[in-house]
Amino acid sequence: MNNILFTHSYFLRFDPKQWSIGQPYAPLGTLYAASLMRENGYKVSLFDTMFVTDPAEVEPVLDEARPDFFVVYDDGFNYLTKMCLTNMREAAFNMCKMAKARGCTVIVSSSDSTDRYEEYLKEGADYVIIGEAEQTLLELANHIRLGEADVAFIPGLAYTGNDGKVHKTVARPVLKDLDSLPLPAWDLVDIEPYRDSWLKNAGYFSINMGTTRGCPFKCNWCAKPIYGNRYNSRSPQNVIAELKMLKERFPVDHIWFCDDIFGLKPGWVLEFARLMQQENLRTRFKIQSRADLLVDEELVAALAAAGCENVWIGAESGSQKILDAMDKGTTIAQIHIATRAMKKAGIKPSFFIQFGYPGEDRGDIAKTIKMINELLPFEIGISVSYPLPGTVFYERVKADLKNKTNWTDSDEMALMFTNTFPPTYYKQLHKYVHKNYHMHLAKNSLIKLLKNPLGISGAGLKKALSVFYYTPATYIERLKLNQLEKA
Repeated sequence: MNNILFTHSYFLRFDPKQWSIGQPYAPLGTLYAASLMRENGYKVSLFDTMFVTDPAEVEPVLDEARPDFFVVYDDGFNYLTKMCLTNMREAAFNMCKMAKARGCTVIVSSSDSTDRYEEYLKEGADYVIIGEAEQTLLELANHIRLGEADVAFIPGLAYTGNDGKVHKTVARPVLKDLDSLPLPAWDLVDIEPYRDSWLKNAGYFSINMGTTRGCPFKCNWCAKPIYGNRYNSRSPQNVIAELKMLKERFPVDHIWFCDDIFGLKPGWVLEFARLMQQENLRTRFKIQSRADLLVDEELVAALAAAGCENVWIGAESGSQKILDAMDKGTTIAQIHIATRAMKKAGIKPSFFIQFGYPGEDRGDIAKTIKMINELLPFEIGISVSYPLPGTVFYERVKADLKNKTNWTDSDEMALMFTNTFPPTYYKQLHKYVHKNYHMHLAKNSLIKLLKNPLGISGAGLKKALSVFYYTPATYIERLKLNQLEKA
């Protein structure tokens, strides 16, 4: 009982928007779990679903590997898996049933199964791990391996007992010493499809790393089923060791540090930047952070010195009323200050924007659009408010959630509760804001061209000339939005 076949339930082909973008990241959380189990004497292999067409492709792998344990272990670091998309849920169910039919002990760990453990148990899972899963998986597998039947004392589990009822054990405390974990088992991944997709669609190759787990902030729409509100960090030295390993193993051009909040621990970023320069490891990378953290110019300068080129912040709204309703804990002024500080340091600021939060009206939307136009971030990612179990926001709107409680794929953008405007309005708003944003970028480039015709690059010239496309396109999208407002 020591043969484990790991997989995960994110199928890039089932998410049309992400498939077209073509910038996939390997299942980092899965690789951490596989590495820990291998370090403890288990034989591990990986069925990577990222480029798979059909869940049934796992069948010949199951037949060849003949695993004792089949572990669906999703990447809790990737926001796409946190969205709990129904396409991926159905695929996970199918794989569980196929493994169960072959006599495997089926174990599942994911954001979705943590929220819906009873459904997963009905669909073929023997055990669902609740929350952070590595230590629970190890303890559970060791227990089964010894032939023990009673798992009620193992923290962090849901299972069906001999009485036919679903049981849930006490929660497992989060792991504090992240340096104690072995580095992810990157050797299990066929990296070539990832590299090919990145080079084709972005012109460079990016790999994901995690330096922390959890987020201590209280945004009331943010679900944290795996790592929770605690915040624990790897040491800068441990992160540098992994980065050196990745650069030696792969010709990596860029790193996505996929933490919810990068470098929150006081002094961490400064020490990380010092080590990056000391080891001559200057590497392009992007992170996620918060506006209130990035008003510190010393921290921003350290990020730039380490190689940070892009920071995504949850700007969310240009209305302080909405930020306060979200319990965001940031201010519009901080968004402005942080954006200017990043641009001054040569870092590209990017904004997550969220429309449709309860109470948002036409004036709040106008403030958000105005903020985008004034600050001109490098990129924007627009979504509508998406209620997930375990959040204050979900509890506020769950009475409106009828048969539909999750999106099918990441581009569905369905507003699943009653709000100021109907769902069709928010879909059109998404189109309008994107066109309007690109129009303002084009105008900004045109102004630079007129001021200094000889100093603009080819890309800058192309962007400046795009004003002749985006101006009428924005006008048309605005007319459509006006019609929906009146309706």
